[in-house]
Amino acid sequence: MPNIAAMNTGLYNPFKNFDFLYKKCFLSGNTFNSPVVQVPLIPKWLLEQAGLTGEEQIQFLDESIRSYNTLVIPVNSEINEQFLNPLEEKIETAFAKGHDAVAALPELELFNWIGKFLYGFVYIEMNAALRKEMTADGLNMSQSLMMKFANLNFMMQNLYTSIEFEDFTPWSITVVKLENKETPFSFRDEINTLTFSLKMKDFGFIACLQDNGTNKRYHQEILNEIKDKALTAEQFEELTARFYYSAYLFNRLPEYTFMPVEGTTYIEAMPLRGNMSKPLFDVWQHKIYAQVLENFWKPWGYVKFEIIKDPDRPMSFFEKPCLPAAG
Repeated sequence: MPNIAAMNTGLYNPFKNFDFLYKKCFLSGNTFNSPVVQVPLIPKWLLEQAGLTGEEQIQFLDESIRSYNTLVIPVNSEINEQFLNPLEEKIETAFAKGHDAVAALPELELFNWIGKFLYGFVYIEMNAALRKEMTADGLNMSQSLMMKFANLNFMMQNLYTSIEFEDFTPWSITVVKLENKETPFSFRDEINTLTFSLKMKDFGFIACLQDNGTNKRYHQEILNEIKDKALTAEQFEELTARFYYSAYLFNRLPEYTFMPVEGTTYIEAMPLRGNMSKPLFDVWQHKIYAQVLENFWKPWGYVKFEIIKDPDRPMSFFEKPCLPAAG
């Protein structure tokens, strides 16, 4: 397993000295001299568009419960004004217009915005863990997970410095249209697999932030089937459940080489196959998928027993379910 502290990327690496104490910019460290400001993790414009007050609560891994408006991340003021605010304005405008505008956003911009959102949660979790343990050695976190988080942070630094992805995209992002144009705002995330989904108004999207596009290829058949169709609430949750489950089944840790050349960092993806002969995904099991689906379909009260009444054909709201072959 590569030692994260020794990774020489030429980019800021918060995992080198566990910089999660709100003193340095979460994205650029001490690269800039301007002061660090605390920026809301869930931007004010999003709360307004979603009709929320900011008093809504969320539970963290340490079981602490915090309200949206208390969640902040440290950002260098120059980074915030020159790079993050312009990104927020683009996303705000697209969200205000709805599906077509969101679908038209460059995927890199969506990746950066979702990445900031998801990594912000990682930052808050890391801060809580450090405060609890008071020493980085006491952190009970796998090297592979830290490497994943560090790589996400490196990639997001494209916001303020020149980064080129060499013939690959690190993410799978799927934007879909929703039938209900008044869908209430909600989001989910799974930081271990860097998976995130959000829905509101007439659109929803699902993102796996570090799979080199693999999950999207895995679900290509159903994505072809629903192309240009507006999804019901149940269908969107079903599609989302598939991505969360496949992200869990994805059994590679993507590795990258970073090559700084004349002011640009080139990121190249190492082959996912590597020297392993086993498939990129562990075997899909309908029984476990039904469990995931039960959780996503909670609002409608479908239980695992109903979902898997036919063990070979789990319940689906799609005409052609196009499910991966089960083991």
